[in-house]
Amino acid sequence: MSRMSLLSSPLLLGFEEMERLIDRVGTDGSRAERSDRLRITLAVAGFRRDQLEITVEDNQLVIRGRQEEEKAREYLHRGIAARQFSRAFVLADGIEVKSADLSDGLLCIDLVRREPDRLVRKVEIGRATKL
Repeated sequence: MSRMSLLSSPLLLGFEEMERLIDRVGTDGSRAERSDRLRITLAVAGFRRDQLEITVEDNQLVIRGRQEEEKAREYLHRGIAARQFSRAFVLADGIEVKSADLSDGLLCIDLVRREPDRLVRKVEIGRATKL
């Protein structure tokens, strides 16, 4: 049986490392394999590139699809291709959008985990002064 947690939501991307750190607190400290690449795939059949918008603002990835309604046509049934939509994903710090591609009705957005800059600073040891 798999375990679900608050951080394993599909709308929260890149928080796996934080979850692993929480899990390691009570374990032997062994390190699990981590993937630095993520992919979001949305079925957007009927949408053209100019009808899709992808924005990143304050660690939130938002994907919107908008279509103009054709008044001249009469439909018996309108499927997913005729709807407007908006999907939002919360990105963890260090997660960046690498690319987006639309092919065969699938919008694929590739994300990467940027490694934080490691700063090493030497601290000089001073001499104690006597009062």
